[in-house]
Amino acid sequence: MDTKELLKKVRKIEIKTRRLSDHIFGGEYHSTFKGRGMTFSEVRQYQFGDDVRNIDWNVTARYNEPYVKVFEEERELTMMLMVDVSGSELFGTEQQFKNEVITEIAATLAFSATQNNDKIGLILFSDKIELYIPPKKGRSHVLRIIRELIEFEPESKQTNVAEALKFLSNVMKKKAIVFVMSDFIADDYQHTMKIVSGKHDVTGIRVYDKREEEIPNLGMVQMQDEETGELMLVNTSSKKVRLNYSKFYNDKVNYYKESFTRSGAGTIDCRVDESYVKKLLGYFKRRG
Repeated sequence: MDTKELLKKVRKIEIKTRRLSDHIFGGEYHSTFKGRGMTFSEVRQYQFGDDVRNIDWNVTARYNEPYVKVFEEERELTMMLMVDVSGSELFGTEQQFKNEVITEIAATLAFSATQNNDKIGLILFSDKIELYIPPKKGRSHVLRIIRELIEFEPESKQTNVAEALKFLSNVMKKKAIVFVMSDFIADDYQHTMKIVSGKHDVTGIRVYDKREEEIPNLGMVQMQDEETGELMLVNTSSKKVRLNYSKFYNDKVNYYKESFTRSGAGTIDCRVDESYVKKLLGYFKRRG
């Protein structure tokens, strides 16, 4: 993709997703994700009903009358976008590939965070960390994130969610709002998920295509595994083949839901032909 075409794509995504975050998600995001704690603001004279635990004894001793510390919510947050860039994201039978929908969701979330003056960081992962952009503020930073989401070419096509979560734990020492975006055709990450969720506010966004849910009966079909590159002839007219695939797929989906729910994390399921706007808004409202 040449620079002109890339900039055109970035601009197109910015216009669409910024409008959404300005008019729809800004307030919802603000009310859903509270500040990470209370920060000291000032002292004032004690009033009836104040919590005695907030008395500032040094100031009280100085003025010979009780003064209390006043705290306010610390609003500034850090959002980390964790995006699966493995081979299976380059799939789609409707208008868009999964990775294109993920890019739009990530951009919408990033602009919503920017409205709140929060920092935004990015982790692109396959079965290893492909790219890490440390959290920063501002529009130009968000545009860089969008640019990477559009044009980045991963070295590996396979997936390891646990590896990405371990990396997040190592680089993010303070509590962050974390969105993990993937189709979650993976396993062995439940334990790591539990550790990460104990420290951060985590939401999994599963983006999938309806054609992945089951194999249609099309006779003998040559298929390619996007992650391994393996070509194989599959007899889709075999009921056993179709049932085995359905079981494999449903097991992965159930593992994802169980892993996130058990560890106290949130989940959003979004099919590529559905409105991610409605999905995000519904999730924000339920949590708000």
